[in-house]
Amino acid sequence: MTGETAPARRWARPGWGALAMAFVTGAVVAVGQAPLGWWWLALPALALLIGQVGRSGRGSFWLAWFAGAGHYMAALNWIVEPFLIEPEVYGWMAPFAVVFLSFGLALFWAAAGFLGARGRWPGIGFAVALGAAELARGYVLTGFPWAALGHIWVDHAPMQVAALMGPSGLTLLTLLVAGSVALWRPVPVAVGAALMAAGFGFGLWRLAAPEPVAQGAKLRLVQPNAEQGLKWEPEQARLFFERQLDFTLAGVRPDLAIWPETAVPYLLEDYPEVAVRIGAAGRGQPVAVGVQRVEGWRFWNSLAVIGPEGRVMQHYDKHHLVPFGEYIPFGDVMYDWFGLVAFAAQEGNGYSAGPGPAVLDLGPGLGKVLPLICYEAVFPQDLRAAPERANWILQITNDAWFGEWTGPYQHLAQAQLRAVEQGLPFVRVANTGVSALIDARGRVVESLPLGEAGYLDVVLPGALAAPPYARWGEGPVLLLLVGLGGGLVLAGRRKAA
Repeated sequence: MTGETAPARRWARPGWGALAMAFVTGAVVAVGQAPLGWWWLALPALALLIGQVGRSGRGSFWLAWFAGAGHYMAALNWIVEPFLIEPEVYGWMAPFAVVFLSFGLALFWAAAGFLGARGRWPGIGFAVALGAAELARGYVLTGFPWAALGHIWVDHAPMQVAALMGPSGLTLLTLLVAGSVALWRPVPVAVGAALMAAGFGFGLWRLAAPEPVAQGAKLRLVQPNAEQGLKWEPEQARLFFERQLDFTLAGVRPDLAIWPETAVPYLLEDYPEVAVRIGAAGRGQPVAVGVQRVEGWRFWNSLAVIGPEGRVMQHYDKHHLVPFGEYIPFGDVMYDWFGLVAFAAQEGNGYSAGPGPAVLDLGPGLGKVLPLICYEAVFPQDLRAAPERANWILQITNDAWFGEWTGPYQHLAQAQLRAVEQGLPFVRVANTGVSALIDARGRVVESLPLGEAGYLDVVLPGALAAPPYARWGEGPVLLLLVGLGGGLVLAGRRKAA
């Protein structure tokens, strides 16, 4: 009998070699994320990882933590890009950002390893617990559901499962398939193969269904390709603004021209002539533009729909802001309680949040649109919270912050999932790309390449009836998780008895 205490045994750390192996395996799982989309490699790696954690006993917490860190460090490598816009000022923070973010998000995996790998079938237990942890990651501390395991199916047939159970259901399906294979026994492997076949079968059936009647509105997606490091320099800002006006005026007039997030470098409240020029460029039709809106000392990241006379017909204020990027959490509270001005949005230090999701009625030809600004598109719960069902979804974004390889494509992939979940066409207009038209089944119909300036004229596709996920949200997945978790607990008690 050693002097090792029970808590110490429970939290026993494996050797560094085992932790390194888990880290590398987690990183391999990340190759399923965009832009690679190698699900055929990510899925076996996930099965291997689940087997590693399931066999680790008391070390499951640590192995899952390091595996999650490897996964997020590989998938979220774009997180360094914002710090490299001004490298002489912020570059030193980049490695700390990627390490702290990766190991912080990996705590969800660690908790799943600790809770799930202690039953009769620890691999399946970890898979189910990780499914629950991934769902929670989309909500805790305002949520950050980026690089979810279910995202490996974007652009592949099983993505259509998101119409039934959303991204959390897609992640749970992925984990159950991998967990079944990890057991490496005939019956579980057969169950995993059946789940996999069901996912592909349902997806192929849904993709082969007749297309809905096109809504027919003609839209122009304007992509100025304003480099982030030059975007706000006065002379460059003027050139980017004129470029967008030229693209809006070119060719046959569309029913609606759309500019990306913060596309207008001037405050319309201070320069009303700017809105007049934008309205005139629409040639009698509205122009939707990304602006910064101001009232007193408060600023909003907004979308404005500008009519022919330069009048702002409608606007939407972004409500799901980026913590520490667009605002400081509790900044206004610190101002109200302690008089600290530096972090207060009400004193102009950061954006204020809008009132919530909205649907804008753009008239008979364009219908009702659900607007999203930048990373609001990664939160399926925000789309479900809209006050009514729209005819289509519009995202304006500035993905210049995300670099040129992984980030913009992962952002696009999540837009594709939102289209599947809602059964609505999704129009995406990005500053540097990828601007795209996505149909109601999540397929990219037309797009502008990343890093190119130009415009794209598209015809708005048709909408589908609201899929189950749009109507029921996370309810079915939560019931499934409770059922699976309860079954594993009962099986463990029977084994103990």
